[in-house]
Amino acid sequence: MKKISLLIILLSFLTMYVKAEPTESSAMDLPVRGLAIAAPDVNNLDLFLKFIEEELAPAHFNLLILRVDWNYAYESHPELRDPNPLTKEDVKKIVDVCKSNGIKIVPQVNLLGHQSWANTTNALLREYPEFDETPHIKTEDYTGWPNPDGLYCKSYCPLHPEVHDVVFAVVDEILDAFETDMYHAGMDEVFYIGEDNCPRCSGRDKAELFAGEVTKIRNHLALKNRRLMIWGDRLIDGKTTGIGLWEASMNNTHRAIDMIPKDVFICDWHYERAEPTAVMFAMKGFDVASCPWRKPDIALSQLSDMIKLRENSSPGMADRFKGIIATVWTGAGQFLKNYYDPSSIKEELSEVNTVKSLISEYSKNPQVN
Repeated sequence: MKKISLLIILLSFLTMYVKAEPTESSAMDLPVRGLAIAAPDVNNLDLFLKFIEEELAPAHFNLLILRVDWNYAYESHPELRDPNPLTKEDVKKIVDVCKSNGIKIVPQVNLLGHQSWANTTNALLREYPEFDETPHIKTEDYTGWPNPDGLYCKSYCPLHPEVHDVVFAVVDEILDAFETDMYHAGMDEVFYIGEDNCPRCSGRDKAELFAGEVTKIRNHLALKNRRLMIWGDRLIDGKTTGIGLWEASMNNTHRAIDMIPKDVFICDWHYERAEPTAVMFAMKGFDVASCPWRKPDIALSQLSDMIKLRENSSPGMADRFKGIIATVWTGAGQFLKNYYDPSSIKEELSEVNTVKSLISEYSKNPQVN
């Protein structure tokens, strides 16, 4: 009897020991395995649905950020539509294939910055030029970067009394169309803010202006229990970190990191090095995902770092390191062409190869979190 009791105790101990034995974490342990890409045009919609169904879903991607901007048949502001935009029925097809494969959609319409590109003024400032933070600078004079005007991408004025009536109507409509509760506002590379020539913003603190706009968007979304995502570059001190003008701020908006609500989800993009700024965001209390682009080795380093951070942080901190969101900056049509026909890739560095590297990593472990 004593031998049986001793054996039971020993077996119980061994069972506890096996349960307590730590297991090696993998990419599949990440809560977020995402892709950020432009929404397809109508001509590439079917191929895009095939890509989701046959490539992203089997590799256990679970988040898709779609840069919609004006590529939707808005009813609230039809004047902002691109030519031949996605319809409500087109969007429903994307929603259905994502829902059936456990992929959360986060639509993106750029707010504040990126209201122009090169010589083109995008729809919002084209239709509402009074919202322009820098109307004295003409996009048609753009000659490449750098240029005499310091023009990269225009911004709207965050203090214009009517701008949010327009953009919030668009935001609400696109979230309803995609049947989701998360929204990406962009807000990266905001070089124009608090300009001296702006009658409303002149002389104001740029960090306070940026934080005010983030908070205003966040609070609007919160009214319907929706959550805000933004790119994180404007919240990083470009001078102190040495990261510089593009992936961080050199116009003092970085101080806004201490002024915005902690439930804003930060997409921390770095393309040339696996900068460890995700740690800063997590220590400030934000959920954060690292976002690579066209260098597969950098993406895999960021993936490894994210796994290690989750393994080696306190439980409260570990949960803020959410995962990886690969970024694609060519149009969806060109990306799909390159993806299915690698011979069409002209660049030595390729976002297609980055996505394929992550697909390979995510596919190694059949366990889905």
